[in-house]
Amino acid sequence: MTRKGSAGDVPFMRSMLAHAYAWRVNAFEADIPLSRYVDNWGRPGDLAVIAHETGNRVGAAWLRVFRSSEPGYGFVDENTPELSIAVVPSRRRHGLGQELMDALLDGARGAGHGAVSLSVEADSAAVGFYERNGFTHVREQDGGVVMLKRLD
Repeated sequence: MTRKGSAGDVPFMRSMLAHAYAWRVNAFEADIPLSRYVDNWGRPGDLAVIAHETGNRVGAAWLRVFRSSEPGYGFVDENTPELSIAVVPSRRRHGLGQELMDALLDGARGAGHGAVSLSVEADSAAVGFYERNGFTHVREQDGGVVMLKRLD
């Protein structure tokens, strides 16, 4: 089950960053602080969806628009929000990622976004998940693939 995220979910979202970007955390060059994805949550364009089961949060997906002066790893342009998504390890492969993705993309369309971008480790199994959801490769950089889904 999913619900719209709020500022009260930021600590959970922050904890999910380690799952979403584990490959970046382990990289020698962490030129983009992961906290950029949640700091000062609630600014224009921020949108989150939280998955929960029996009262416990088990996954999160969120969008954030970045400026070119402070980009995210999947930065495309200042109008395209970047997607972050993670499910707690014990609940993976149960359809929660798809449920989160569907809800977040619906929210992105409702907010008037024409596209959504993301960054994923080049050899991650998640690349196939994103491709099945209509994301296409934009570029490769630093061991990652930037992908884009057009919503219009």
